[in-house]
Amino acid sequence: MTASVAPPGADAAGPARPTICGVDEAGRGPLAGPVFAAAVILDPGCPIDGLRDSMQLSARQREILAQQVRDRALGWAGAQASVAEIDELNILQATMLAMRRAVTALPVRPALALVDGKRAPGLDCRVRTLLRGA
Repeated sequence: MTASVAPPGADAAGPARPTICGVDEAGRGPLAGPVFAAAVILDPGCPIDGLRDSMQLSARQREILAQQVRDRALGWAGAQASVAEIDELNILQATMLAMRRAVTALPVRPALALVDGKRAPGLDCRVRTLLRGA
């Protein structure tokens, strides 16, 4: 569930500029099933018009924007925590696990992770939480 493109100017030593990734989860509300998380590094030189909170978008707008993110992002990754992991850890810790997995799967280690929510997973980079994406 991952795909990526190396950032401009990247070489074996890493990216030419600090990278910032956004992290969010989906699936915490349902009573059954895994929890999913995604991490994305957008290209600051290639903004995506209309990109905002997915809950403010129609299903069709989400589909179109999701494809644009996959096509134009410098890197993205998706991950999950299973029902068994949720049962073992609890939903909050399983969500943090899915977020860690998504960030770890990125092609480049971010310098900063912006996490949508009031709690953040332990990551190998600086982390800033954002309430409601702001």
